[in-house]
Amino acid sequence: MRDFVDGSAFNFEQGQRARKLFAAVVLAALDDAIADDKKYGNGPEQIARWARSRDGREVLSCAGIDPNERVVKGLMEFVSKGVRTSVALSREESERRQAAAEDAEAA
Repeated sequence: MRDFVDGSAFNFEQGQRARKLFAAVVLAALDDAIADDKKYGNGPEQIARWARSRDGREVLSCAGIDPNERVVKGLMEFVSKGVRTSVALSREESERRQAAAEDAEAA
């Protein structure tokens, strides 16, 4: 029984690592689409085309994201904002957004 529990825990950890790897691929695709948007102006269309493709749906699924149309719209909105993923995920950006929301609420 103990071997089964150890094996299950190991498999779960391996699955979590794989999910993180695929999530990193999604973040890289977002960064590429943002770069395309700044350079060519077609970033949201690029990410939508990728997310709707067979490979894109597979990567999103492996990352633990349901590849539906709502997700595609969200990815397109994220790209259209033009904020790189590393900046968007940083603590400073989160604090800046929260401060802006509080200022808007106070006004």
